[in-house]
This record gives sequence, structure tokens and C-alpha cells, in this order.
Amino acid sequence: MTFDRELQRFDTAMQQLMAGELLVSYRDSAVPRTLVPAIDYAIAGEGKRIRPILVYRAAAVIADGAPPALDYAALALELVHTYSLIHDDLPAMDDDDLRRGRPTLHRAFNEATAILVGDGLQVQAFSMITQAPGLTSEQRVEMIARLSEASGFSGMVGGQYRDMEATGTDLDLDELQAMHAMKTGALIRAAVALGGIAAGGTSQQLQSLDAYAQHIGLAFQVIDDILDVESDSATLGKTGGKDEAAHKATYVSLLGLDGARAEAGRLLDAALAAMDALGSRADPLREVARFIVARKH
Repeated sequence: MTFDRELQRFDTAMQQLMAGELLVSYRDSAVPRTLVPAIDYAIAGEGKRIRPILVYRAAAVIADGAPPALDYAALALELVHTYSLIHDDLPAMDDDDLRRGRPTLHRAFNEATAILVGDGLQVQAFSMITQAPGLTSEQRVEMIARLSEASGFSGMVGGQYRDMEATGTDLDLDELQAMHAMKTGALIRAAVALGGIAAGGTSQQLQSLDAYAQHIGLAFQVIDDILDVESDSATLGKTGGKDEAAHKATYVSLLGLDGARAEAGRLLDAALAAMDALGSRADPLREVARFIVARKH
């Protein structure tokens, strides 16, 4: 089976998981009935699911078999990612009309509903980890700490602010990488960390996983910047050409297409090298890294 096909199957499984018993709390009688369709809409959209699949594959590097906590950790990552997309798409930020091939949540419903659904998904993400079975207290606290750091002011939120602040300005490569290490890379690092922690990884193993994740997080953004130039909206599932139209600093605007491709290749090589200490058990993560750089959407 190709990795593309595996991702499609995984996307279906994640949608079922998100709509199933693990998220039954939002269907509680206390939740306003008119809010439920917006929640369903938010979690039902198709996506790449790179972050949750990294949770499972990082765990597989450490131990055989899937710890029962992985489903909860994967859901937590996807919920934080989904909430961030909902908020990023709002008129006050990226002002986008299309996400995952459908109207953005604030277009399908309204801005206030989109904000509240995003808020709720973020809170639900941390609830997932508190409910995850089979974890020690130390593992649970460490996983919550990693996800909090990745999604907060020193991670994704801070990166989004830097991105908005930098619109229309010139950044050098170090500044661009620092921004995307927060905005995009932090949550990818958290995905790998949560899988490794849940599987009982040693400090040395977790360090190797983190080095890998730092490089693929940046590579993911480089390819996103390339695709924003080269692909159309139908292929991307979101509005193409937005970065250039908004005068945003990107790897392409800074390095050109050829330079951006070279940077993606350099980051891929660094990610693969970070896996050397983990041997052949890390092959599933190597496959993800190669997919990230070769993807077309």
C-alpha cells in the first residue's frame, strides 16, 4: 500500500474516532443543540492527518504494539490543529473562505460560532489526555506540558502572531525559520513527543525524535510555501496564492522556488540523519519525512 493510500485510510479512521465515543462529551445534553452541527462540520472535514499519524509512528519506533493512550493523544493533536485552522481562517487573521475543500467554518456558519467551536476543541484536546488510559502520572503531566507549550504563546499562537506582524515586511532566513518553528513546527514536534512519551521512550530516544521533528516541521512549511505558488485551490483544498497576495514572507519569496526546494531537501537529509541512532525501527518515520517533502497537496 502506498503512503498516500494509507493516509486516506487513516483520515477515514480519524474522522470516525473524532465523531465516536471519545468525543461523546460534546453531545452531552448541556451542549446547545444548535451548536452541534457546527462542531460536526469542524471535525468532519478531510485532512492530511500528518500530526496524528506521527503520534502512532513515533510510538512504534519505541515499542511494539500500540499503547491504548495513542488514540487519545492523536485526537488531542488533531483537535488543537483543527481549532488553530478555524481561528487562522477568521477575517481578523488570514481571512480565508476555503479549508479542506469546503467553506471555512465562519463562512458556513458565522464568526462567533467559529470562535466558540475553536475554543471548545482546544479545551477538549487537553481533556483527551486526562482521559487517556494506561499512562503514569508522570507521562500524563509531561504530555500535557508538551502540548501546552507547543500550542501556546511560545509555540503556535506566538508563531501566528509573528506571521501576522511580519506581513508586508522582509525577513531573513533565520527570522523566517524561527517564526515557522513556532507556528508550524511546534505542533509537529509535540505530535512526535506525545507518541514517544506514551510508548515509554528514554531521554535519548526522545531527543532523537525531537531532532527529527524539528527538521520535518520546517520542511513541511517549506513545501506548503512552494505549493501555495505552484498548485491551485482545488488541489490544495484551500485558497492558493494567498501568501503572495497578502505580501507574506515565505521560503519562496526569500529563496525562490529552486532555493526553497533545495532547503526542503536539506531539511529532509537532516531529519533522516537524526534517525540514524534508532536504526531500522525508525523506517516508518523516514517514510513520513519523504512524503512531506514529495507531497503535492
